[in-house]
Amino acid sequence: MIDDDALPAEVESAGGKTAPVAGHRSCPVRDVLDRLGDKWSTLILVTLSKGPQRFNALARAVPDISRRMLTETLRSLERDGLVWREVTPSTPPAVRYGLTPLGASLMPPLTALIRWAEDNQPRIAAARAAYDARAGKNGPDNRG
Repeated sequence: MIDDDALPAEVESAGGKTAPVAGHRSCPVRDVLDRLGDKWSTLILVTLSKGPQRFNALARAVPDISRRMLTETLRSLERDGLVWREVTPSTPPAVRYGLTPLGASLMPPLTALIRWAEDNQPRIAAARAAYDARAGKNGPDNRG
């Protein structure tokens, strides 16, 4: 595997301009997909697209997420500018989360991707099964 730190961040093109090297962690597509491709971010964003939620409501709405992982994911989404956090002083403090305008702008392409995945997952599963049958294997972990 290639270490991203060993790659140059940019290369000079023929016109003298610099461009990010594909595969380097400064790549904007990779940066965004790393966030959306983690286990919980997309589920949390879709849940918040229905409206602001308190922490405990989010914990109930996103199955199997631990409170620690929910907290970490919300912090990352807030850091990325996709989610806002509002603390109302009370005992105990009430904390609500919602989508920022940037987070809301992500929902149309994310919803289209989710729809595509739902529509095509049976075909993908069939293609995997056919591949595994041709290769005489039970799955991707049994490569020869």
